[in-house]
Order: sequence, then structure tokens, then C-alpha cells
Amino acid sequence: MPRTVITGGAGFIGSHLCDHFLGLGHEVVCIDNLLTGSKDNIAHLEANPKFEFVFHDVTKYIEVEGAVDFILHFASPASPADFERLPIQIMKVGAHGTHNALGLAKAKKARFLLASTSEVYGDPEVNPQPESYLGRVNPIGIRGVYDEAKRFAEAITMAYRRVHHVDTRILRIFNTFGPRMQLDDGRALPNFISQALRGEPLTIYGDGSQTRSFGYVSDLVDGIHRLLHSDVWEPVNVGNPDEVTLLQVAKEVIELTGSKSELVYKPLPPGDPKVRRPDITRARDLLGWSPTVSRLVGFQRTIDDFRRRLPR
Repeated sequence: MPRTVITGGAGFIGSHLCDHFLGLGHEVVCIDNLLTGSKDNIAHLEANPKFEFVFHDVTKYIEVEGAVDFILHFASPASPADFERLPIQIMKVGAHGTHNALGLAKAKKARFLLASTSEVYGDPEVNPQPESYLGRVNPIGIRGVYDEAKRFAEAITMAYRRVHHVDTRILRIFNTFGPRMQLDDGRALPNFISQALRGEPLTIYGDGSQTRSFGYVSDLVDGIHRLLHSDVWEPVNVGNPDEVTLLQVAKEVIELTGSKSELVYKPLPPGDPKVRRPDITRARDLLGWSPTVSRLVGFQRTIDDFRRRLPR
């Protein structure tokens, strides 16, 4: 049976990947130092004999005994709140962590999939963003630690492909949401949901006209699976091209939660992208992938999950 290593496997997306590959019959090795991941996300898997949790910081040398078929590198803090709180750790996991994960792939002759991000496009001048767009990133801004860490990760992944012939895949993930997101994640949607459920005012940065595209986590997992088992080695965007303003999202969350929360406006954080929308032509044409879960259906599922987990 296949054996799959998932770094960051106790995180939001990583834990859903653990579920997915265990469901396919894989043995899964979940590596996480729980900096932003949580054992709660994988507690339901601990009794599964095909699941192994390894507490480890991937910026240190990674050693896994036995054969490995696939390595999915998802370790990294990813919340805007982390950009100021954990900037050095973000840079280290993007650089040393990716280097170590690629070294494991080389040693095990395993297929390697990098979780990159739409943030490699920075504050884009084109919308939607195709994979051919090289981005507009401020390397010394607050967001630069994450943007540049992922750009470096893509570059070293391609270097290992060219020099060491590692079988690599690069996935550029756009805004993804769903159950198991951190309650204090710092991104717009979890902030809105937590505030609405607590009856607090919803915080809008700027005038709320900046746009985002929200993809549900099950759609992302499907895209990851398709890319992993394809022959596509160039970067592929996976996200929902349904673009919406953050002001509209806030109003939708208030309606779906039944909250009486009001809106408050604060200054726009420095470097906050004005637009974000994936061009998914490559994913459609090469992977046969497109999202299936609508924004409002996904929002309701996520609200229900937050309602269960929020302290009463």
C-alpha cells in the first residue's frame, strides 16, 4: 500500500489530507511541531493503525524509516497574524523546511508536492492571476516573509527537479476555508465568523471593497489529489474563481449566523492585496478540476463547525 508523508499534517489543510489519504488506504505519517497545528485536528485518527504522528520541526533534518511514496509539504504558519508573530519561523520553514522535505524525497525516490500559495503573486496588477504572472511582491514588507518564503520554496523545488531529478509538483493555493480553521486565524472569514457568533462588531479593514475568492477545503483536497497523480510539474492554481468583496462576505456571515453584529471600519493593513482571484484554466484543462462547493454552502458548514468549538 502507498505510504504518504504529510508535513504540517496537524494543521487545517494537512489534517484533511490525512483523512483523505487514509481513506484511500494509504499509510500516513503526519509530521508537525504543533506551532500552529493542533492535536485536536487529528485526535480522531490516533487509533488508526495506518496513521503515525511524529512531533518534529521540519526545519531540522527529517528522518523517516522505511519506504515513502509521496511527500506533501504543507508545514508553514499561513495566517496574516503570523506574519508579525512568527516571521522568522515562516522564513525558516519555507527555506530549511522545504530543503529538508526535498532531501527526504530525493533519498526515498518519492513524489514531492509543494503547498505554495496565491501570495506568490503579491498585490497583483492583473486579475485574475494566471500561473504565468510573475507577481508584485514587496520583499521588505510585513507580508514579505510569507510571500518570499513560498517563492523561495518554489525555486528550490524546481532546482531539485532539475539537478536531482526529484519528481515534483507545485500547487498554488488560493483562500481556502472550512472546518478546523483556527478560531483566531486572523484572516477575514474566520474573524467574521468568530465575531458574529460572539455578538461582537465585525472588523472591516479599509472600505471592504478589496476582493477575495473563497474555496472550500474538500475542493482543494480534490485538486491536490488530481495534481499529485498527474504528470503536471508546472505550478497550478487551485481556488474558486467566484470573486467577492470582503464587505459582502461580512454581510453574508451576519445573515447566516443570525447575528445582530454591526460593522466597524479600521485602516487597511500595509500591503493587503486589493484583488485576489485565480485563473484556473490550467487546473480545468490539465487536471479536469473545478470547484463544486458553493461559497454560501461552505460558509454555513464552517459556521456550524465554529459554533461547536467556540468557548461558551
